[in-house]
Amino acid sequence: DMTFSDAIYGPAERYVSRARLQTMLDHEYALLIERLDKKFGAEKTFFVFADTVAARSFKERRESHGWLGVRFQSEPRGEPSQIIIHVRLLDETNVEQQEALGVIGVNLLHAAFYCRQPEKLIASLSENLNSGRLEVDMIKFSGPLFERVDNRLMSLQLVSQGLTDAVMFKADGETVQPAEVFYKKAILVERGSFRPVTYATNDMLDGARRVFLKQCNGAGQDLIVLMEMTLENLLAGGQLDHADFLARVDILGALGRTVLISRFREYYRLAGYLFRYTNKSIGLVMGVPSLIEIFNEKYYANLEGGILEAFGRMFKNGLKLYVYPMIDEASGKIISATQIQVAPNLRSLFRYLIDNQYVQEITDYHPEYLRIYPPDVLAKLQAGDPVWEQMVPPEVAQIIKQREFFGYRRPIAA
Repeated sequence: DMTFSDAIYGPAERYVSRARLQTMLDHEYALLIERLDKKFGAEKTFFVFADTVAARSFKERRESHGWLGVRFQSEPRGEPSQIIIHVRLLDETNVEQQEALGVIGVNLLHAAFYCRQPEKLIASLSENLNSGRLEVDMIKFSGPLFERVDNRLMSLQLVSQGLTDAVMFKADGETVQPAEVFYKKAILVERGSFRPVTYATNDMLDGARRVFLKQCNGAGQDLIVLMEMTLENLLAGGQLDHADFLARVDILGALGRTVLISRFREYYRLAGYLFRYTNKSIGLVMGVPSLIEIFNEKYYANLEGGILEAFGRMFKNGLKLYVYPMIDEASGKIISATQIQVAPNLRSLFRYLIDNQYVQEITDYHPEYLRIYPPDVLAKLQAGDPVWEQMVPPEVAQIIKQREFFGYRRPIAA
């Protein structure tokens, strides 16, 4: 009851939110210390647990989700540490959701005291819960017990361990829950490996952003720009390389970018994820090679409706693709989005997307950047060839050299 809650914790704009959970933890922990520390504090450790949840109701079929947190001491009268998580409740009935919430709450409490290695702690959250009952799409560790924990790596663990399909963090490394960021916002997403970010990477995004804002009547303050990396891309070397991952996100952070890590190999799945959080415009930024891949029917063999079903899901809410041109190295000609070749049976579908402006060319770009390829840049920086610095923004070159990212070698003296 909101009246009861307000009487204890004060009024709030949103009751099921991270801010509300934090207020609850602060209040309950302060009360616990005030009442019990003098008598028991020298010998015992204290903890508080709180949650705030919007579960399934008979009246509404809205998103069911909640915030859970535990604040605890690891030694008597020590400074407290804290773990907070956000969950999406996927069961169809209120009773089932209550049960799932109870199980993960117990798992969180048990893990806080008996499983303090973060990777194992994350794995333990789903114990005794069948797959598909809930998602944990945000986690944050803080306090002295976790001072060496990088919450970006913990977010990555949520995806790699299958607790969620996607996680986000801001340029400063702060982990965020998608609904906190996407609500009533237009979204522009560029997918890539960002190994490293090049002039072409930024040129593609800048060109798409100009077109996107023009079509959204210039509402730049309501636009969220995301740089997305897929788990498949991060596993390209066979296993997760944490140092390599952090190098990529540190560079993106230096550029002020918000990062999305996802399991969405297919773009229609990414689109479905974004549709969940906003009814505003959504744009996906890509190069011509990625557009060609989208028309490869092998990616949709698992769908009953094949490529038509995939495209129906992807474009149903007016989503648009903003496509950066490429150079055909054999002929030296620039190939734009409208000039690609697709299979004969898909030409009418392709023409439909072009004619209805679902696929849009990026026409405002720097032609000199079209021959900048990240694998070439990477090879040059690893070989000590200083030419690579001419292919990336100055701030990217600086951080790579300072921290020796991606196997950087200093130039060989002549």
